[in-house]
Amino acid sequence: MNAPARINSALDVRAQFPAIENWHYLDSAATAQKPQSVIDAITEAYARDYATVHRGVYQRSSEMTGRYEAARAATAALIGGKPDELVFTRGATEAINLVAQRLPKNGRNRVLLSQLEHHSNIVPWQLAGYEIDAVPLTADGQIDLDAAEAMLTDDHCIVGFAHISNALGSVLDAKRAADIAHSKGALLLLDGCQAVPRVSVNIGNIGADFYAFSGHKLYGPTGIGALWGRAELLDSMPPWQGGGAMIDRVTFAETTYLDAPARFKRGTPHNLRRDRPPRRGRMGPRHPDGINPRPQTPLGPQGPRPPSREFGGVTFLGPKKDAGILWFISQGGGPPRNPPHFGKMGGVRVRPGTNLGPTP
Repeated sequence: MNAPARINSALDVRAQFPAIENWHYLDSAATAQKPQSVIDAITEAYARDYATVHRGVYQRSSEMTGRYEAARAATAALIGGKPDELVFTRGATEAINLVAQRLPKNGRNRVLLSQLEHHSNIVPWQLAGYEIDAVPLTADGQIDLDAAEAMLTDDHCIVGFAHISNALGSVLDAKRAADIAHSKGALLLLDGCQAVPRVSVNIGNIGADFYAFSGHKLYGPTGIGALWGRAELLDSMPPWQGGGAMIDRVTFAETTYLDAPARFKRGTPHNLRRDRPPRRGRMGPRHPDGINPRPQTPLGPQGPRPPSREFGGVTFLGPKKDAGILWFISQGGGPPRNPPHFGKMGGVRVRPGTNLGPTP
């Protein structure tokens, strides 16, 4: 089978995604399809440009290293950060785990989350031994920042909120969340997986201390992501995983490490998948689909079911002002997993089943 012709027109957005021909893909909140330009870049890197980074003394290795660091600079600039503040990870999940495992607690052992959080912003804190407090939601499915302000204490080391909810599309007032966290001397980590593909992010204006996001939701490959952190905080964190790429000097008695962010790079990185900077601007600030229907049971412990809107036998739940992610229930209580009446009806692809949040 012949490969699809390379698409050069930025106007014909759908045609840039060869995998969704004859599909109505409504699951971009779970993972985004890949444009032909990304597919071509990966193919070219394997076929023509492949070399290690930060190790070889030959020209191709030097060129690949330059592209790798250019991608770091472009990824940092995408959210208004600096290259020395950005750690490449294997995804947002690993980024949050890195903070949970290595951030000095300084005698504080609690984390403040919300009832809207993805599992990847809950389980890492549990594994790291934190005590979790969960902020309730407002009637329309927003994180209740008034409640967060009341719940925050001097025992909280960090606050971890989704910038945009993966279930409801609720948009956090991130600047106020940062002010609340800092009022008690706590830090703020934002899960930006849904925000970076949809809205312009300027980390300097928000005031957050850490920002995590993934590549596969940003039209890139799986297995890559990034953690932005304030430089002094990254410097305060010891290495998490050991390997050859993050060392300054190794002896059998002692090892010294490079400065951040290099101290968090263990082994050969996913350099082929990072040898091109992200290009969100070509797609525009939002997903071309903009919708991820997620049928769901009530939101969580003491969590109210948001006001509903009904249309054509489908009930939409969540805030009226969302970020292009919708949660709906069809007549009969919602489709089961692999629903034939969606999967066979015009090639519609949605996310059925339960939400990736805590079980009520």
